[in-house]
Order: sequence, then structure tokens, then C-alpha cells
Amino acid sequence: MFVTNASRGLPRHRSRHPAERYGRWALRTLTALLVLATLWLVVAFHLRGQWMFSLLFLVLGASLAIVFGKREWMSHRYIFPALAGMGVFVIFPLVYTIGISFSNYSSSNLLGEERVRAQFLDRTYQAEGQAFDFQLVREGNRTRLYLEAQGAVDPEGARQLVSLPLAQAVEGQPLAIEPTEAAPSGEALGMREVIARRDRLQRLTLVTPEGIELKMAGLRRFAPMLPRFEANPDGSLTDLREGILLTPDQETGFFVTEDGERLTPGWPVAVGLDNYTRIFTDPDIRGPFLQIFVWTFVFAGLTVVFTLAVGFVLATLLQWDQLKGKAIYRTLLILPYAVPAFISILIFKGMFNQNHGEINLILENLFGISPDWFTDPSTARTMLLIVNTWLGYPYMLLLCMGLIQSIPRDLYEASAVDGGGPLTNMMRITLPLILKPLTPLLIAAFAFNFNNFVLIALLTGGKPDILGASTPAGTTDLLVSYTYRIAFQDAGQQFGLAAAIATLIFLLVIGLSWLNLRLSKVKV
Repeated sequence: MFVTNASRGLPRHRSRHPAERYGRWALRTLTALLVLATLWLVVAFHLRGQWMFSLLFLVLGASLAIVFGKREWMSHRYIFPALAGMGVFVIFPLVYTIGISFSNYSSSNLLGEERVRAQFLDRTYQAEGQAFDFQLVREGNRTRLYLEAQGAVDPEGARQLVSLPLAQAVEGQPLAIEPTEAAPSGEALGMREVIARRDRLQRLTLVTPEGIELKMAGLRRFAPMLPRFEANPDGSLTDLREGILLTPDQETGFFVTEDGERLTPGWPVAVGLDNYTRIFTDPDIRGPFLQIFVWTFVFAGLTVVFTLAVGFVLATLLQWDQLKGKAIYRTLLILPYAVPAFISILIFKGMFNQNHGEINLILENLFGISPDWFTDPSTARTMLLIVNTWLGYPYMLLLCMGLIQSIPRDLYEASAVDGGGPLTNMMRITLPLILKPLTPLLIAAFAFNFNNFVLIALLTGGKPDILGASTPAGTTDLLVSYTYRIAFQDAGQQFGLAAAIATLIFLLVIGLSWLNLRLSKVKV
């Protein structure tokens, strides 16, 4: 009688296929390499002072190790790449933007405090007194500098000096110059040769027999260059040229003088809700912001209305039984949807040209008018609505065609018995029946046009500008293009303020999305 391990109560071990074992080891090896790579990124960003990126990769590496290291989390492995991508490319940029909105991060407050301090300490100024005109002279295979003193010379100093050959210059070490009585015997190089060697000459330090160090102070001059600032034990700086004290102000992120004058560059500091309060309290920002805010809603709303009207009317006409060649008409009417938007926008930009555009040519010949499409605010906004209606109506056409085909034909037959015509059918039957299922899609179209950056950037660039605005703002700007201009264009580059506006846009889009879900009867 045979006794099995199962009958004895002993555990049974299932032998694994070699390919399965190799697959598990390969997965573990790949996971370990990815975890090590993320840890390396954690250390690298931490050493560079980027603690938010360091924290991001720390969380990513820890979650990777947990999900792929524990068998209990095996069911989450397949969705982990999607969640990691969402965290890196969606959630983290959002959190980072919100964090910036509470700081004074801008082109003036870009570097860290230590790097700002290092920049001040690296500054030099030309000492008053002796300076030297120089010539770059080639003597055979050697090139030297010949210097001649300007103005009065120290009794112990020399009026003419010559350097050792430039080929003997060592990076980071001064090059000696010696007195000479003879005029340069070689070929004096022209300004073009000096400019070609300018970078090398600017890095060069000359030292006189008296120990005075000279630096390049112009394309034809060397002069004593002294350090402008000196660090103090309490963290302040002393301006050696002006004799004033600079103290670091942690509330504004600048070194300030005793008179309160700020010296740039500065460093980012937390400012709380200052950026948000500036939007609504600073008259030079509040006025343009509210104007752009209202125009954004008007633009998005009118775009939805116009595109729906055009798409609905065309879809209704295409359902007309007596219409021949429906397939050809459908293809032609949907064709603008197949052309990339940026190509259509650039074509329209040329057509609306105020001097040579085809549209003004036609209007001038027919009606004797030539609108200023790009310089008058009203006509510029009208142009945007015309172009966006052309770009958006094919989408509404497709939606309306699909919904109209789902309407029972019995309703139209009953309407015909009661004497209803095409217009009555369209307004009393077709539109009410498709409007309810179309509402969530209309809200989605509104949200898309609310952030329609490409149209504004390519067609008008936000112009014409709003006069008196302290930030880059235009009458055709939407909130998204207004934010972009504040952050990256003109002389603004106020990243903190732009991040605050972007956060408000995000909240508005979240509200529209929530409304869309509610109208779609999706539980949230």
C-alpha cells in the first residue's frame, strides 16, 4: 500500500517550469534596476536642491518596489504603469503648479539664495586709476599682448608692458607681464582677430611686477578689476565700491540696501496668497484679468452656439430625402475636420490680412469696406469666432447626424399628418430630442474652447494689447494664452502669478467636468 504525502499531511510542492522561473528572476532583476535608477534620481535631484522632484521619484521608486516586490499586490501590477504615468505627467505638474502659485517665482527670483549670493560675489568693477590699452601682436609662431598705460603712471610703474606668449597661459593662473622699452616688432592683429579671441582674453588674468592683477575691460583695454562685493559673517554683503551694506530680505527674496532698494537677481520665497490677492486687488491686473475672464466665457459660449447651429442645420439638411448626392456633401462638409487645425488657422490668417487678404479684397469690391481684423478689438474677436466656427462645426455635424438617425421615423410621419413642415419638424421634434443627449458633449466642447490656446497663439497672439495693463494682456487673449504670456513672453515671466491664474483655470475646468458628469448621470 502506497502512502502519499497528502495522506501524511505533508505539503505538496509543485515543480515550476524553467521558463517560469527565469521569467520571475528577469522580472525581479528589472524591478531592482528600476528601483536603483529611481534612487539615483532621488539623490541627484536632492543634491541639486530640487526637493519636489526628489520626493516624486522617491514615492515612485517605493511604490514600484512594493507593487512588484510583494505577491499580495500582484493584481495591481498591470495598472501600475498607467497610474505611474498619471502621477508623473498629470498629478505632479498640477501639484507643482499650485506650489509655485504660493511663491514669488519669476525671472527676477529664479535662482536659489546661495547661487544669487555667489553671483554677487563674482561681480567685479574697474578700479579708478591706471588702465592699459593693448595690442595683440603676432611674432612668428608666438602671440603676445603689448600694453601701454593711459594717463599718469605710478613712479614705480612702467608705461609699456609685454606679456609672455599666450600659449604659456595656464587656465586659472595669472600670466606675467614685464616692462619693455621697445615697440612691438611683430604684426599687430586687427579687431577681427581680437574679437575671435575675446573669450580666451576675458578668461585671462595679467599680473604686473608690482602684483597688480589686470582683467580685460573692453576690446582694447585691460584694467585692474576688483571684487565688487564682500561677504559678512551675518550673511549680509558689503558693496566695496559704494560702501553700502546689503542685507538678505527673506520676505521679498532680494538683497536690499538701507534705503530699501532691491538688487536683482533675487531668490524664490513663499508669499502665501499674495499672487491670488494681486489678481483681484491690483487695478492694473484686475481690470485686464476680468476683461479676459469675461471674453473667455463669451468666446467659448458663442463658439458652442455657432458650431451647434451650423452643424445642426447642415445635419438636418443632409437627412432630407429629396437631396441627391448625400455622400458627396457629407464628405465635403466634414473635410475641414480632417485638415490639421494649425494649417487652417495659418491659411485664415493670410486670408484676413488687412492689406493683401482675399477677404478684405472681396469686401472692398462689394461693399467698399476694409475691416482692421488684427488691430481693432471688436473685429479681431469677430475673426476668432468666424475661424473657430469653421474649425468646430464638422464635429457638431457628426454628432447631430448620429443623433438624428436614432429618432423614430414615426414622429415625422405623425407630424406630416398634422400638417407639419420641415421647419416645424426641426424645431419641435429634432432639436428637443437630440438636445438632452447632446448637452454633456456641448459642455465638453465649451471646456475645450475655454482653453483653446492654439487658435489664439497662431491667429492673433492675443493682440491688440490692452492699454495700461501691468502684465502682458491682449483683447483677444483667453485665460490660457494670458497665463502663457505672463509666464513666458514679453518682459513679465512672473511664474508665480501665472501659476495662480492657471490654478483658477483648473478649478473652473474641474467645475465644468463635475457639471458634465452630473448631466451625464455619472455617480461621483
